[in-house]
Amino acid sequence: MTLFGTAVFKGITSFALVCASVKSGLSNASTPPGRGCRTGLPIPFIPTDRAMPLSASHTKGRRNARILAICQGLFVAAISIDLTLTALTGHMLAPNRTLSTLPFALITVAGAVVTWFASLLMQRIGRRNGFALGALAGAAGGGLSVWAVFHADFWVFCVGTALVGVFQAFAQYYRLAAADAVEPAAKSRAISVVMAGGVIAAVVGPALATWSRDLFAPVTFAGAYLMVTLLALLSAALLWGGYRDAEVPATGGLAQAGLPARPLREVARQPVFVAALANNVVGSVSMMFIMTAAPLAAVACSHSIGDGANIMQWHLVGMYAPAFFAGALIQRLGLPRVLGAGMLLNVACSLIAMASASLPAFYAALFCLGVGWNFMFVGGTTLLAQSYRPSERARAQGAAEILRYAATALATLAAGPALDAFGWEALNAAMLPVVLAAGLMTWWWARGPARGAAVAGPG
Repeated sequence: MTLFGTAVFKGITSFALVCASVKSGLSNASTPPGRGCRTGLPIPFIPTDRAMPLSASHTKGRRNARILAICQGLFVAAISIDLTLTALTGHMLAPNRTLSTLPFALITVAGAVVTWFASLLMQRIGRRNGFALGALAGAAGGGLSVWAVFHADFWVFCVGTALVGVFQAFAQYYRLAAADAVEPAAKSRAISVVMAGGVIAAVVGPALATWSRDLFAPVTFAGAYLMVTLLALLSAALLWGGYRDAEVPATGGLAQAGLPARPLREVARQPVFVAALANNVVGSVSMMFIMTAAPLAAVACSHSIGDGANIMQWHLVGMYAPAFFAGALIQRLGLPRVLGAGMLLNVACSLIAMASASLPAFYAALFCLGVGWNFMFVGGTTLLAQSYRPSERARAQGAAEILRYAATALATLAAGPALDAFGWEALNAAMLPVVLAAGLMTWWWARGPARGAAVAGPG
């Protein structure tokens, strides 16, 4: 109980930090038009006499960001239990060792299949109902996983983790919902605020997994998946009780609201969209490919299961702690520099992992991987939120998310067999040219004279 009590204390402290970050971050995010934002994207000026009244929608947007930050924390706490234990549970239940990472991969595969439909469904029934529905799917997945572990049923366990993937598909729109509900100058901060909710998970999630895995001893891991169910149910209750669908302010003012939707292929050809996709996809592929294999690689290198859980906890800290300052960093240094720093940290992860298999090297590599992913993901999402008109939102977001999920699904499916066939060092070396490709696509956008003007063109 001591470990659990410590985790709860840290979780409460993290909640306080998140709420303080949310309040100060969003309240200071509204800068005068055309000034104070150094994202590399111009802030469109809306004349005072034509501007829509922002007070009600802005207040609701800030409230929703706070709710979504807490729900992000609950979601990541739930998913981090799967990230920490599912590869090991799969190894325990799988009829064949090559299938060990299949349940883990199905989280991403199911997310890839559902994400496009999730975007269109939420356009029809509202984000509040859609987000709550996704959380209920996660609760059902956790419950099935508990049953599967008790009955040693590998295939039912796969169904359970796939339902957790459905939860993930809906939850990945939290950051976009927050960005869409605020004015352009506040988008990167709103995204960071929601991502900061994951700090709760970085502290509590793996510790909760370690504490609860033997809750029903001698049936290992069943208790951990019960925690997934409870966290997802709490998220659903909070979404239904606190989140409200908000009117979305047009990205480019009133003129943008009336522009017709362009064909998706035209949106996708914009350098800003390509750069957004490159950073979101490559950051996620690199992170999932290495992270999926990391617990198994650590055990194979004679480290304990507990060491594997601690490595994942350190990795999650790297993933979500930078969200407290990533938005401000983007405004201060500009998007190109922050995105470049994220890519360099991904390269550092690979080089450290290739140089040593010691426990400190695992910690350092996975921490660099987490921070690098955060910079690329927050920056890529900021670019994505600037790449479409209001009328294009559902299709553009859905297309970007399904491509990201499809790529990460392939990465997670390949991680286990690749680790078995080639080893930990080769796995990390394979990521270097992928990160280089993202750098080239980001450079194509960054060298352009009008990096953020894509949405303002004629229909």
